[in-house]
Amino acid sequence: MHIPDGLIYAPTAVATGVTGAGLVGVALRKSRHELDDRQIPMVGVTAAFIFAAQMVTFPIAGGTSAHLLGGALAGILLGPWLGALVETVVYVVQALAFADGGITALGANVIMMGFLPAVGGYYFFRAVVGALPRTRGAFLGTTAVTAWLSIVLAALLAAVFVVTGGPLPVQAYPIMVGVHMVVGVGEAVVTTAVVAAVMRTRPDLMATRDLLPPRPTEKGAPAT
Repeated sequence: MHIPDGLIYAPTAVATGVTGAGLVGVALRKSRHELDDRQIPMVGVTAAFIFAAQMVTFPIAGGTSAHLLGGALAGILLGPWLGALVETVVYVVQALAFADGGITALGANVIMMGFLPAVGGYYFFRAVVGALPRTRGAFLGTTAVTAWLSIVLAALLAAVFVVTGGPLPVQAYPIMVGVHMVVGVGEAVVTTAVVAAVMRTRPDLMATRDLLPPRPTEKGAPAT
């Protein structure tokens, strides 16, 4: 899904670059309230996992590619703004060190693959889980839906950038969205598996821990 150099026009690159920089500034300010010392190892592990997962790519229309995002995962585990910053760091490193995504398209890539799934996914997740019964199934089911929807909407926004703000024809819309509807299944499976593992081992580190279902008490032990 990374947009390379030359696939969006200069006005689009400037507009998305300025917008992306502004969002990073907001995220830096807001993430101070999301991070505590206990979460620092999880931030590093999450960033490394997302970076590795995104290295497996599948070429699609016009030089773009399909791959897992991890944005919803970052938002659910770390919080919206810290999650978006982790995604931003991943995309900056990929662009500078591996030429994966263009420098001029960095703003567009950060917006569609970082802020949209991490921030938008987080608030969508909270809204849906908050309206459902407080069960493990509801929590993990919403995780899967959020992950799938986040990558599909990111693909739709990418298509907007390269069609309305770039040279690709309108046929790019169904190609990009259709491919990522399939890739989104993998995104949902991986995200749900990781969230389930963290729920089981260190739920206290999750940014969404206030939405977790009550943990079952041991037999014979008083409920707390």
